[in-house]
Amino acid sequence: MNRKTIEKQLRSEAGLEEPKKKVRRRRKPMTEEQKKAAAERLAKAREKKMKENPPEMKSVHPDVLALDDDHPWSLKNVRQWIKTQKELLSAERAAVRGNVKGALAKATNHEGYIRNLQTWIRTGTYIDLFYGEYMQNKVKNVCVKLAYYEDGTPKRNHGTFYPDIGLTWDSLTMDEKDYRTD
Repeated sequence: MNRKTIEKQLRSEAGLEEPKKKVRRRRKPMTEEQKKAAAERLAKAREKKMKENPPEMKSVHPDVLALDDDHPWSLKNVRQWIKTQKELLSAERAAVRGNVKGALAKATNHEGYIRNLQTWIRTGTYIDLFYGEYMQNKVKNVCVKLAYYEDGTPKRNHGTFYPDIGLTWDSLTMDEKDYRTD
């Protein structure tokens, strides 16, 4: 015997009535004209609500909000990147379940990238080396304040843009005497 039949038997022995089943009435189908009118009313109500009480977006950093939609790091673009990465992550998780070689590393990479993008939205500080929908672009470093050796020559790193010389420091712009190991 299952639970329902036992409950039914106990109720009948105690002289209690069976609880009434709630009957849900189905809606009458709307005509096309009614659907259009309802959609217009809903659109007007949403517009009015947005004017009276716009969303505050407290969880988004003001610097991120200030970027135009055309900017590569804009909120709209970064949310699209997160969406794409979550789709890739779900595919990699399926591959992990299928014991595909390297799938766990790729899934972990996607998870970290999503976390870094969410940190960018929340704090306005980007902490990853790559960016883009598929992590296809590399972040370029920019020197904001120069550091100097004891003899007064500036310290420089490969791949960093220095505004004082207007170039990215690499092996082509570096002289043999400027290279230091300390």
